[in-house]
Amino acid sequence: MSISPPATRGGARVRVQRVGTFLSGMVMPNIGAFIAWGLLTALFIEKGWIRSLTDQWGEGSWVAHIGGWGDYSSGGIVAPTITYLLPILIGATGGRMVYDTRGAVVGAIATMGVIAGADVPMFMGAMIMGPFGGWLIKRLDALWEGKIRPGFEMLVNNFSAGIAGAALAVVGFFGVGPLVSAFSRFASNVVNFLVNHDLLPLTSIFIEPAKVLFLNNAVNHGILTPLGTNQAAANGKSILFLLEANPGPGLGLLMAFALFGKGAAKLSAPGAIIIHFLGGIHEIYFPYVLMKPKLILATIAGGMTGVLINVVFGSGLRAPAAPGSIIAVYAQTASDSYLGVTLSVIGAAGVSFAVAAVLLRTDRGADEPDLAGATAAMEALKGGSSIASAALVPAGSSARTATLAVPATISTIVFACDAGMGSSAMGASVLRKRIRDAGFTEVSVVNKAIANLADTYDLVVTHTDLAERARERTPSAIHVSVDDFMNSPEYNEIVGLIGRANGANGPEATEPDLPLPAEPETPDPAADSGDAMLTLDSIVLTGSARTSADAIDEAGRLLVAAGAVDGHYIEAMHERERSVSTYMGNGLAIPHGTNAAKASIRRTGISVVRYPETIDWKGKPVEFVIGIAGAGDDHLTLLSRIAQVFVDKEKVTRLRAARTPGEIQAVLGNGR
Repeated sequence: MSISPPATRGGARVRVQRVGTFLSGMVMPNIGAFIAWGLLTALFIEKGWIRSLTDQWGEGSWVAHIGGWGDYSSGGIVAPTITYLLPILIGATGGRMVYDTRGAVVGAIATMGVIAGADVPMFMGAMIMGPFGGWLIKRLDALWEGKIRPGFEMLVNNFSAGIAGAALAVVGFFGVGPLVSAFSRFASNVVNFLVNHDLLPLTSIFIEPAKVLFLNNAVNHGILTPLGTNQAAANGKSILFLLEANPGPGLGLLMAFALFGKGAAKLSAPGAIIIHFLGGIHEIYFPYVLMKPKLILATIAGGMTGVLINVVFGSGLRAPAAPGSIIAVYAQTASDSYLGVTLSVIGAAGVSFAVAAVLLRTDRGADEPDLAGATAAMEALKGGSSIASAALVPAGSSARTATLAVPATISTIVFACDAGMGSSAMGASVLRKRIRDAGFTEVSVVNKAIANLADTYDLVVTHTDLAERARERTPSAIHVSVDDFMNSPEYNEIVGLIGRANGANGPEATEPDLPLPAEPETPDPAADSGDAMLTLDSIVLTGSARTSADAIDEAGRLLVAAGAVDGHYIEAMHERERSVSTYMGNGLAIPHGTNAAKASIRRTGISVVRYPETIDWKGKPVEFVIGIAGAGDDHLTLLSRIAQVFVDKEKVTRLRAARTPGEIQAVLGNGR
């Protein structure tokens, strides 16, 4: 089982961390564009490589012709990239984070308004207007959801997005753009004041602790990256890109542990050095600081040294270095800054090493440091899993679960999948029953598509292949990933976590391999709707497929024949299967389309195919394939009943023995 602890809810740190995570989510996907802009800058600005070669080889050389294409004298390709491309990418990404594609479109339009209304590159404006555009169109769509007459959906959707985008562009041009420009000039003046008075190294006093507490995204991507990009646009480089990205402080700390550490910390430090210095994953050294908090003095001293050297040599980077690898740092180093950057890394590492070595050598503690516990604490601060978990915690160690920080209570759980129509609904049903049977009736268990997740849940359950996507959407939650949806042993671990958080109202854990108790045999008022979704013509007692791909086709053709979907939906079912397996466990697979394929669904429908000889479903045996097409939420009740059927051995036996489609329908449709 993979369990990732949450960030502690409440408090200023968590609120700032969430803001930083959101800002980082807008910038990080577009780092490739920043790198491209940095390379273009290196080539075509007045002091770039092309200008230097032209001066050496003459204005009539082939290099000069290339320089003319870039037009370094007036910015050429460089200025439009930083003025338009980068802010629009950030604004569109922010809008998409709030409301998918429609949010991205309106966010991009709104960003164009602040670009036109400002006299500096509008990164901060994009971070404001992009998400705001997504939020606005989401609220507008909610106003008339379900009220649009059939046939007018496209007209309303397009015009609402266009009108909202145009209105926000005007607001950005006349209001937000000038305000953000004024703030950018003020912040630049503050930075210049710090540089001119040799005070910039003092920023390490705040930046280094912020990194360990995972507040660096708020500082780095919210302030330093936009200001640094503005400086680089004017001067060809910026020292601000090096305040957080310099790998020297962490390198020195890890070197000290490699020589003077104890136990697991000493043994793991050499591998951590490679990951940190070459891979650029700075968080690999955070557990070492959390294990001995006084070592933060070493990273602060190293950081201040690195900044001071860069100030003295006037060195800087052309664009952000992400990740903070020495390779990425050198790739973005300005042509006149290699010496200063190199010395800043060496100096920062040397000072950090010296301070950390003294602190470790004078440490009076005789016990071996708890690296696994520190790693778990770091994950709790981060609000998700970390590369350090795999690199620093031994395989099979229970330190993470033993030290797992959980909220005061666990009251909301979401089971998330790609489309939110099939696997998550069934998994949520099984988990809900397990939790209620354990006595925790106050805990809510729902299912949703990952794209619709909000960071408001205490615990998130997903398929292993979707875990990272879910963590991006809900960083503050505990995350549990599973492979078997029907009778997963991880469900018992969840019950244990709830017991720890809410109090032992029920058993801490049940035996993982025991089947769930059967549902009480009580009439279900929604049974008739099940019959409507699962018709006799959509049930096949003896399937002809011999592979999982053919079985998807067979189940999909039944949905098409029933008029529930069009033919394109079958390909979407295959696409879903290629990304994440729809194997549920207990011999059941429920293939269904992707979230993007809902346009191919005409009405809710379900098909059932039984196979006398099991089918190999990515290494798992399957004898029942249930195709799903959910137009709304009306199929979820039936899926819940199907889930309870397949954890009941007696009912599965009845399905195997059924001789008519009516008998299958009676068990699945009515749950009896």
